[in-house]
Amino acid sequence: MSNRLRTEIQEEEEVEEIVDERPVRDLPDNLFTQVLKKGFLTTERATSALPFVLFLAFLGMVYIGNMHLAEKSVREIDALNKEVKELGWDYKSSKADLAFKSTLTEVGKRADTLGLSQTVDPPTKITVKEVANGN
Repeated sequence: MSNRLRTEIQEEEEVEEIVDERPVRDLPDNLFTQVLKKGFLTTERATSALPFVLFLAFLGMVYIGNMHLAEKSVREIDALNKEVKELGWDYKSSKADLAFKSTLTEVGKRADTLGLSQTVDPPTKITVKEVANGN
């Protein structure tokens, strides 16, 4: 059995596979390939630049957070401006109602419900004469 297995293994080793070998294409000579091919970016340089990259990422997150905060503040300001306008309208309508209710005819109507009435006689002027004393 061992001879038979050994012969099968030898036959398999003798069979060669034919593989099409394609010529390797030359990479275009641009900045990206020069950086990676010429050894400009090595692991030592990448690890030494890691704190700077992390700092830039932190600044990016702070910038994004600041933008969200600014947009939130703008939305709050818009909501407060709408509320101020609405309160201004309420104030103006209340002021107009008060001015209407404080007119002479409206006050007279309300006074009638209390049992008070307007005078029909015009006002008279009261004059006081001084009495001269004999002293």
